[in-house]
Amino acid sequence: MPIVRIEMWPGRTRAQKREMARAITDVVCNVAHTTPDQTIVVFTDVSKDDWAQSGKLASEDED
Repeated sequence: MPIVRIEMWPGRTRAQKREMARAITDVVCNVAHTTPDQTIVVFTDVSKDDWAQSGKLASEDED
């Protein structure tokens, strides 16, 4: 049972997540030879205060 975890900044709509879930599920099923009911996609919204790259918080770009 494939589980795909997507971590991203907040702000995507429910419709965008639905579209991503369908597209990701299709690809996983085609490549891993599994079925949609065996494929799980988990979305986690991560605050920019909790996301850092190159030693700098993503939220610092907003300051």
